[in-house]
Amino acid sequence: MKIGQDVVATIHYTLRDPEGEILDSSSGADPLAYLHGHGQIVVGLERALAGKGVGDKVDVVVSPEDGYGTHDDSLDLAIPKTAFPDEMLGQLEPSVQFVAEHPADDDQMVMYTVLGVEEERVLVTGNHPLADTPLHFNVEVKELRAASAEELEHGHVHGPGGHHH
Repeated sequence: MKIGQDVVATIHYTLRDPEGEILDSSSGADPLAYLHGHGQIVVGLERALAGKGVGDKVDVVVSPEDGYGTHDDSLDLAIPKTAFPDEMLGQLEPSVQFVAEHPADDDQMVMYTVLGVEEERVLVTGNHPLADTPLHFNVEVKELRAASAEELEHGHVHGPGGHHH
């Protein structure tokens, strides 16, 4: 079996930034299981893993466009404090995240991160922290299997024993 659409792939991975600093890794932990073709990993890594088999090792550099995107200035906002519910104001501090509408598309939701809190406004960004960053992945394919009907219906991998929402 090879990695392709609707295959559950289990991988060990290490993610480094361009300077070689480890940003994330499954080393010393359980491998990551994902449902291929369902947008659960960055598109550039998913593309690089297509067609690989158990035991294959992949070293790939994923461009920002195929990773976490390029910085979008329209997602850097200064929001008046009056736009937040009173009960939320005391919780707003750098690194706190919340979901809200995209500034240009009411039908799209964005995860925002608080960058700072000023007297009258809250500075936030909807950009991923790794936007503009080439992602250096080292991956080893550990297991492959066909997805179950339930996994396909739900669009994600279920753990041992089935559904765990």
